[in-house]
Amino acid sequence: MLALTVPERLALKGRAHALNPTVIIGNAGLTESVLAEIDQTLKRHELIKIRVMGDDRELRATFMETICTALHAAPIQIIGKILVVYKPNPDADLIPIKKMPRHKGNRLTKKQLAGRG
Repeated sequence: MLALTVPERLALKGRAHALNPTVIIGNAGLTESVLAEIDQTLKRHELIKIRVMGDDRELRATFMETICTALHAAPIQIIGKILVVYKPNPDADLIPIKKMPRHKGNRLTKKQLAGRG
């Protein structure tokens, strides 16, 4: 399983927000053909959403762990029935992971803010 730092994961969460699910895990569960399709989609897109049709939370967490360990991918998040997975493709290099911008610490005090208005 690929490990990411917290800022990298947060940046990928932001990028995944606008994505639609590309793979659906149906009632048959996580079969070899579904796992192969997830692998092919990760090679093309690097960051994907996967919809799980079951209602069991533990089963969705198990699917996420199985997918990430089998494909050497990174789990980004689970939102309801949606799994977000990332696997970098060095050949495609589609998504550059940038660090989140940090605040410089030059915050104004309440007195300084009041003097501005």
